[in-house]
Amino acid sequence: MQSVPPFRLARTPSNESTSAAGTYASLTDACCAPTDAQLRNPHRRARLTDLDSHLHCSIIGTCLSTNELRKLVPKFTDLDRQHATDLEIHHAAVELAIEGGPGAKALQKALDARYAGAVRRFETAKSTEALLALWKEALKSGDIPPAYWAVMTHPHAIMSVRQAAFGDLHMLSHLVGAANRADIRRLVALEEENAALKDKIERQQDKLHELSTERDASIRHLSAQVAELSAKAERSPGTSAASLEAEVIALREALAARDERLAIHTSRRETAEQRALDEQRYAQTLSQRLDDTIAMLNVVQAECNALEQALAAPGDETGSNGSKTPDLTNLSGKRVVYVGGRPGSNAALRHLVESAGGDFVVHDGGIEDRKGMFAAALPRADIVVFPVDCIDHDSMNLLKRVCDRHQVDYHPLRTASVASFVELMTRLGRASSQSGNTPPASRFCLRHG
Repeated sequence: MQSVPPFRLARTPSNESTSAAGTYASLTDACCAPTDAQLRNPHRRARLTDLDSHLHCSIIGTCLSTNELRKLVPKFTDLDRQHATDLEIHHAAVELAIEGGPGAKALQKALDARYAGAVRRFETAKSTEALLALWKEALKSGDIPPAYWAVMTHPHAIMSVRQAAFGDLHMLSHLVGAANRADIRRLVALEEENAALKDKIERQQDKLHELSTERDASIRHLSAQVAELSAKAERSPGTSAASLEAEVIALREALAARDERLAIHTSRRETAEQRALDEQRYAQTLSQRLDDTIAMLNVVQAECNALEQALAAPGDETGSNGSKTPDLTNLSGKRVVYVGGRPGSNAALRHLVESAGGDFVVHDGGIEDRKGMFAAALPRADIVVFPVDCIDHDSMNLLKRVCDRHQVDYHPLRTASVASFVELMTRLGRASSQSGNTPPASRFCLRHG
């Protein structure tokens, strides 16, 4: 069966022989051909380097946390563990997986060690149908990372199975993004509950302190009474020994009742303190997630504000359909090359740039257009823009190398939306006017993204 990667790849010339097997002679993409080891032993689990390079991003981003990568990646790169961003760490890990070598082996070892249980559980699947059934069960239970690693490296994971798992994971990422608002609401509610629990614990601690003080005073009072009664008994030989013994027993019972009451309150206090600690740790976790979400909201708000200000700018023009055109006068006479993106938003961006007097050239990053066209299109460009959510790692690295070779200014966009493009152009125009029309340096490293 012919293997098909999750992305359509650009056709590249190949000088390699196709003597592996007759059934694979029609493959024109060398990266899609199975290895000799796979042809000799079809029952062996796939290694990370055996997988298609376009799957490495989803596997590393899903199955390994940022903290794990931050400990592992700097051992094989020159990244600073403390100051490198999460995106730089992720890009470096993907490059290590693509390049192979010690870095890829370390990633493979970390994944196998962490998900050994899931790998053993998926070994019971002896067919592609059974493997897909186990994957669907993992989706329902929400235990995605272990199942994703196990299914991607399973001996029966043909390309159609990997494509199905990749597609399910891709759609799940959209659902997770839509759930951020609900998480924020739950975090606010938990913070209020945590504050109420803290107040309750403080009141209980004050009450227990009062009870402890009262108990100590009662013990001293009862001890004084016992001593007084003992002295009276010694001074009054005619006093009945039985009455004195009964009074001592009554005092001891009263003291035991107070001790029991104190033990009950102490147990309640310890339980409340443990619950408060658990709630505090959970609240700290949610607070971190809230900070990340607020940072993302600030970025989105900045994009929306830039788009609104551009649309409401005085002297703005009106398009052919009666809608307002943002004020992008800094693009007048400039050639903008846009790599990646989506067809719908690319058409709107072309209209904006051409309305501002600029030239807009679109390259899809290698899906339909050849990646070799970078060398012809980029040298004549004034600025190169690419959305990081609609371009693969290979095209991004090639784009950076070509731009650096020809000294062309390039900028990444957070998304392929019109708002992200307008915010970037507005920011560049503002920076250009402040620095004497000097184009700002790229914020991305050529090696690490």
